Amino acid sequence: MKLWSKDKTSTAAQIEAFTVGRDRDFDVQMARFDVEGSIAHVTMLGEQGLMSKEQSHSQIEFMLTERIGDVGKMIHTGRSRNDQVAVDIKLFLRSSIIDIKNEMESLFDLLIQKSNEHKDTLIPGYTHLQIAMPSSIGLWLGAYAESLVDDMEFVAAAFKVANKNPLGSGAGYGSSFPLNRTRTTALLHFNTLNYNAVYAQMSRGKTEKLTAMALASVAATLSRLAMDCCLFMSQNFGFIHFPDELTTGSSIMPHKKNPDVFELIRGKCNRIQAIPNELTLLINNLPSGYHRDMQLTKEILFPAMEELRACMEMMKLMLNALGVRDNILTEEKYKYLFSVEKVNELVNQGIPFRDAYAQVGNMIDQGTFSFDATQKLNHTHEGSIGNLCSAEISAQMKAVAAAIKIG
Repeated sequence: MKLWSKDKTSTAAQIEAFTVGRDRDFDVQMARFDVEGSIAHVTMLGEQGLMSKEQSHSQIEFMLTERIGDVGKMIHTGRSRNDQVAVDIKLFLRSSIIDIKNEMESLFDLLIQKSNEHKDTLIPGYTHLQIAMPSSIGLWLGAYAESLVDDMEFVAAAFKVANKNPLGSGAGYGSSFPLNRTRTTALLHFNTLNYNAVYAQMSRGKTEKLTAMALASVAATLSRLAMDCCLFMSQNFGFIHFPDELTTGSSIMPHKKNPDVFELIRGKCNRIQAIPNELTLLINNLPSGYHRDMQLTKEILFPAMEELRACMEMMKLMLNALGVRDNILTEEKYKYLFSVEKVNELVNQGIPFRDAYAQVGNMIDQGTFSFDATQKLNHTHEGSIGNLCSAEISAQMKAVAAAIKIG
């Protein structure tokens, strides 16, 4: 028996199979939130006199223990199936975003830790994949830590939208029952509610898309870091290394240590970055009101959220085992990495910058350029090799993440 079933009517099995699709699989993930939303709804109904207090209490018992019968039929007083699913999804997304926030904070803390540990380990910096200027492992990893701060801004924005209560919009046009939507908002610990009944339904799809945009931002950071790791652990770079048990071998080449974990993180996170576009194509140009298309948002978004959490877990596993090679920049192939240092040295001696630039360029052309790669570099400004500003970046992350909480 369906909630919308009427006497002497039934839905053809083939139609039911097509329209339900994978919905039951994803509804299992929302079961806890469906109970929470239903408890809040029947509590409010009891307080509003639309159920007796005894019936309201019994209905909660029904949802938790399935011990009573006919009173359960009153649960849809003032509520439609669309209304029910809308609040379930908001509750689910809100909880999932907090899980993602927690994973991001954990990864961020690890990046900051590793950045500080290796702040004095110099590596080449590149532009256009050409040797450019000195960098460091600390500067490199600290860059991805700060990238997560901006990603967290997207996550916080998605959470703020998800933390609005749509419950009480009925089928999208309100109800003649004297519902108290402010009360269910408080009971469910939403920050506020979607006031307009039409928009409460229209927020479905939009909330999922905004959440997907946040996921895509995090995924972009992970994908780029994974690509760097693939490069930097290859023989042609050789800056970092990982234990054998965290890499894979070749069936015919015994020397291989392949970065499969990073390659899969890169691939999975690139797919996640496509999710906002997929949701856009799904919900674009729909008129107001509910449409069954919205059912498909779950099978697009829910697996992506789990995938992103798994990628962050694997990135932490790998970075915890990160090994770093010392004295990289003493190799002959990196000597021109210090050309800018030489130019700046001449400028500090009073030579105009353009003249100093020309002098160093001539040295390079004539093969007479040299620089002591073992001397300490004098980079002191905020965010440079010698001043990573880890504490300041950590303070930013703490401030952004603090906004992502229930209640």
